[in-house]
Amino acid sequence: MRRLIVIAALLASYPVLLAAALWPAPLVFGAAALVSYAAEYAAPRLARRPLELLGQAHLGVTVRFAARETAALLLVARAAGPDSAWFVALAVSMFGVHGMRALHTGLALRLRQTLARMPVTTRNLDVSALRIPKLPPGWLGDPRGLRFLYLDALPVLGAVWGAVTACCGAALALALGAAGALALLPYVRRTRPLTDRVRVLEVVGAQVAAYRPEVILYFSGATAAAYQARMWLPVLERIDRRAIVVLRERGMARHLEPSSLPMVCIPSSADLMSFRALSSAKLCLYVSNVGRNVHMLRIPTLRSAFLNHGDSDKEASFNPFSRVYDEVWVAGPAGRDRYRKAKVGVRDECVHEVGRPQLQGISTQGPGLPYRTVLYAPTWEGWNDDLFHTSLMMMGPRIVRALLEHDPPLRVIYKPHPLTGHRDKAALRAHRRIAAMIEKAELAKSKARHPSRAEAPATYVRHLVVTGPEPHLYDCFNQCDLLISDISSVVADFLASEKPYAVTNVAGLPEHAFHERYPSTEAGVLLGEDLAGLAEFLDGEDTLARARVKLRSYLLGPEYPDALTRFNAAVERVFAES
Repeated sequence: MRRLIVIAALLASYPVLLAAALWPAPLVFGAAALVSYAAEYAAPRLARRPLELLGQAHLGVTVRFAARETAALLLVARAAGPDSAWFVALAVSMFGVHGMRALHTGLALRLRQTLARMPVTTRNLDVSALRIPKLPPGWLGDPRGLRFLYLDALPVLGAVWGAVTACCGAALALALGAAGALALLPYVRRTRPLTDRVRVLEVVGAQVAAYRPEVILYFSGATAAAYQARMWLPVLERIDRRAIVVLRERGMARHLEPSSLPMVCIPSSADLMSFRALSSAKLCLYVSNVGRNVHMLRIPTLRSAFLNHGDSDKEASFNPFSRVYDEVWVAGPAGRDRYRKAKVGVRDECVHEVGRPQLQGISTQGPGLPYRTVLYAPTWEGWNDDLFHTSLMMMGPRIVRALLEHDPPLRVIYKPHPLTGHRDKAALRAHRRIAAMIEKAELAKSKARHPSRAEAPATYVRHLVVTGPEPHLYDCFNQCDLLISDISSVVADFLASEKPYAVTNVAGLPEHAFHERYPSTEAGVLLGEDLAGLAEFLDGEDTLARARVKLRSYLLGPEYPDALTRFNAAVERVFAES
């Protein structure tokens, strides 16, 4: 409703401005101008999609501001006459304001592009020799220059009081616009040395060479897939060898959690393959199968090992592409069996069981609250129909509704896959529907427990919709008593908690065939499309505890020695063999 009100006010204000200018009716013009500015300010926050549609219809923000300014010129022309010197001065000044905005935008773009086109960027490395300048404040360095557009409020509103006031406002707006453009010049000048490609590579290369990296974690992909690398950072911080992270997409480091590991981003394949500072490394670890892996795979002195970003029954865990790596590292015997059964060209002697070290923080104890907490963590829709395992569209809203309506009440944590909706927008719509259901239930729950807000019990815990990196998936494991998920690595990882879980049977396979095809489900409850087993899963007796302990060893490897020790031993073996 608010979206419609804002857009309606924005669009309706312009005919009123034009009519008031031609009348002329200065006070009506002023009121319409204020409504127009207020709607313009609120629209990006409340009605972003309609604004995008206006831009596609060639009614973008610059056109809208120019239309408002034109109406102000008409008002002055009607009041003072088109032959008035004040009218001419106002017209010239308004053109000057846009000229200063164009100059500011050009300088801001130059500044951003210089920093964005650096051949290599770093994190946790001392590259002070490059003297990379800090970016100016956001309002000053924004290439869109929206704040500078609002300077036209000085002459537009000034036109209500007459031509002289409008001209004074335009002169002040022109002066402020020029000051903003001039303030950017020192920043642009300080970035000039960063255009020297050879020097930038030399300085960064010297710092990397001084660090003498031994193990590389290589990652390329979309920002939504940053979780694939993120999960391995704490592990590499704890191994006995010096590790470094090599990224390929600019800005990717911002999407990785805080880490002490040095990071270098090298977008150019030519720069990467000639970056000799990495020559001290003997092992390169890969967490996903992407085309840009080939640039690192071509370096003959590096032994390659595919870690994957999860150990599951999905086809991605026995992808034929895996045979391009020297080794494939899996969590436990289940991973080895997947490749053995799939017969995709990965030799058994190339598969090494290294555990899942990142699971060591997962507790086998419940949260200890007077609520039973259920985590619903569906996977995404996959790159194609063969990889489709998500329950979101078919079952998701019904699962969440059943959890919210359960008696006694349950706490719901909903954590969808980061790539949800990437291929199929129906998944995104289902996600939004679920989030709205939980938000509505949480609001009702909050009012029921403390309607006056006078009392807020210490044990009160909210439903959660987790769409960002925090809280982490494993933190959600520690907060919940039960898991409902799809075929994914979430199931295998959750077995570290030894808590009950249920898996959705999206394909509608018979139970025996389903467990045979997806071994990670053997110690869980199977949920069909009719959700027939959900009530028993929530309220029935847990009879699969011993089966989960046994399956845990099959999927994740033995409990002793611990996973980090086994992972570290795999790293040391590579160095011993090289």
